Amino acid sequence: MRVLVLADDLIWSTRLVAQVQSAGADSVTVRSVAALDAALPGADAVIVDLTARAYDGIEAIRRASAAGRRVLAVGQHDDAELRRRALEAGAERVHPYRKLFDRGPEALVAWLNPEVEARAR
Repeated sequence: MRVLVLADDLIWSTRLVAQVQSAGADSVTVRSVAALDAALPGADAVIVDLTARAYDGIEAIRRASAAGRRVLAVGQHDDAELRRRALEAGAERVHPYRKLFDRGPEALVAWLNPEVEARAR
């Protein structure tokens, strides 16, 4: 499985890539919506950092979702409005940064493998 990580912050993108790899998937970092568009044909899923300054995270979710890719977003835990907009744009989930920092591989394995997540319910 190949996961695109759209994040413009170097530290956070590095952490997300490491979490994806720990979950057993390949990952590629992209830093703009144009780069996302170019990389989408070779991707299975996309993780979008919603707090970026270099791109519109909601638009990125729309594009990835419209391309038929699974989308997970990450953002601030207390921004309910942005969370709502991300879900409406096509994100399957919006995780707070803290969850992916504390339980990243576990959360990503569950998201990347829906059958694992279904058994856990």
